Amino acid sequence: MFIFTNMANAEVSMKSINCLGNLIDLTSPRVMGVLNLTPDSFYDGGKYKSDVQILSQVEKMLLEGATFIDLGAYSSRPGASHVSLEEERSRLLPALKLILKEFDKALVSVDTFRSEIVRESIAEGAALINDISAGHLDPEMFQTIAQLQVPYIIMHMKGNPQNMTSQAQYENLLKEIIYYFSERVFELRKLGVNDIIIDPGYGFSKTLDQNYELLGKSELLGNLGLPVLTGVSRKSMLYKLIGTGPEDVLAATVAAHVIALLKGTHILRVHDVKEAIQAIQIVEKTKLEGGHG
Repeated sequence: MFIFTNMANAEVSMKSINCLGNLIDLTSPRVMGVLNLTPDSFYDGGKYKSDVQILSQVEKMLLEGATFIDLGAYSSRPGASHVSLEEERSRLLPALKLILKEFDKALVSVDTFRSEIVRESIAEGAALINDISAGHLDPEMFQTIAQLQVPYIIMHMKGNPQNMTSQAQYENLLKEIIYYFSERVFELRKLGVNDIIIDPGYGFSKTLDQNYELLGKSELLGNLGLPVLTGVSRKSMLYKLIGTGPEDVLAATVAAHVIALLKGTHILRVHDVKEAIQAIQIVEKTKLEGGHG
């Protein structure tokens, strides 16, 4: 349908995003640290309940090199229970206020598919919005993003967290994902949205084999001319393959991060910031020295 008519502009849009008036350079990959405020997230659910726990983890991730902190108050793991808007708000906003009071320069991303949560979060100082539904679960979302002019992460998913595992049917996985994004980007561009990041949605409406096909061909996402976010940290595509649980796949996570980096990802969304930063350092140094040959 539509990808880009001006690849020069596309190249510029891949190199930086505007967060709260500051241009964030993406020519070297960045890390987004995950902080789940839910009791049932697949890896860290229920870990961060008190103010001290929340601030300690945010401080740790920032000190280890995270550029962004991603706050989520609605568990999107397969089969997770639906959470009301009121419950999502009550989990999210106090933590967001707490973090930005203590770390006023932090770039906080809010993981939500609800436009009302977006408005309230941006009013409190959030810098990015991370939407697993790419606007499909709230008809007001695109207009809200356009009005607020906030960087917007759109993820590929079919269905919703409650039914997505039954919707992993594709004739051509990469072609369909790229078409999905090109259609979404077209609608956002018409509304004047400038900063768009794409997340191919590892683990969302995809089988284990489809996740690895996607990772193995993820360089094709570069054809969209937009920054790519990769979220594979400790996911079931890793621990189901290896036969362990999410707590035992840090090495596998780093391996997947290295593959994603070599294939051109711009942002790693992770639970373990230090190790992700180390992976970036190794890959970037290898690219640099390889270019000297």
